Amino acid sequence: MSKTNTNYSKLNSWILAIRPKTLFAALVPVLVGSSLSINQGKFFLLYSFLALICSFLIQIGTNLTNDLYDHLKGADTAHRKGPIRVMASGLIKTNEIKFAIILCFGLTFIIGLYLVYVTDWKIFVVGILSIIAGLAYTAGPFPLAYNGLGDLFVFIFFGIVGTMGTYYLHSMEISVLSFLVSIPVGALITNILIVNNFRDIEEDKKVNKKTLAVIFGKKFSQFEYIILLFISFLIPIVLFLFYNFSFLILLPLITIPFAVRLVKMMFTHFGSELNLTLEQTAKYSALFGILISAGLIADKFYK
Repeated sequence: MSKTNTNYSKLNSWILAIRPKTLFAALVPVLVGSSLSINQGKFFLLYSFLALICSFLIQIGTNLTNDLYDHLKGADTAHRKGPIRVMASGLIKTNEIKFAIILCFGLTFIIGLYLVYVTDWKIFVVGILSIIAGLAYTAGPFPLAYNGLGDLFVFIFFGIVGTMGTYYLHSMEISVLSFLVSIPVGALITNILIVNNFRDIEEDKKVNKKTLAVIFGKKFSQFEYIILLFISFLIPIVLFLFYNFSFLILLPLITIPFAVRLVKMMFTHFGSELNLTLEQTAKYSALFGILISAGLIADKFYK
């Protein structure tokens, strides 16, 4: 166990455990899916509000599960380069964090039942799979994060499932458009994980945490990061050229200089310096999501 930090109150400890900065990853899929619904003239504010609450709860529940099981598996130590973790630091007790995990996923299930009632059974399947995936990320007999599946999990659930699921709540349909707009959401949120695993590669090797960075090496992570950025920029261009969207859908392209800066950081930052790269990557994913959402909504009224 790493050293206990006595400078944190109980409230501050729980704020650390929740990891507020990661909540952008829960916000963006709902924001983009809702914006597409507005663009298509099929929007219900209450559905988006409840979807956002569920998304936040799943993100927090997943964060708490990660904190608990990374600690139990020895992945979080006093030598970690990232932010302090509450379990490894003794700030929160095991039984407390287990109760919080049950509370988060339990509330998600209850709220989800209402969404199932006003839509259909497919939302029930989406909700159950999301809860299971949140737990299975670091817990269970085959934790996804420890077996090279973390990147795929994030891309699918925070990108495709989160965005398409939100759109489905409003439209009751699965569309090519909702799939396309989900791609940059998933890609850029996955980039947050890529930076995290790139930073922690040496520590993860020691505890046999087989992230893609550990399996394929640092160069792979750097180029995976670039490829996902490229794909994200490609989607607005595809929407503009082939799906009757106005030039407003190209708003995210104004962030290209920011993206170039992030790529430079991935090749020049090392160790704890990557905490800044991680923070900037998270902010960038949120900015891109906001801009593509703004483009979708503005396009509706521009026409």
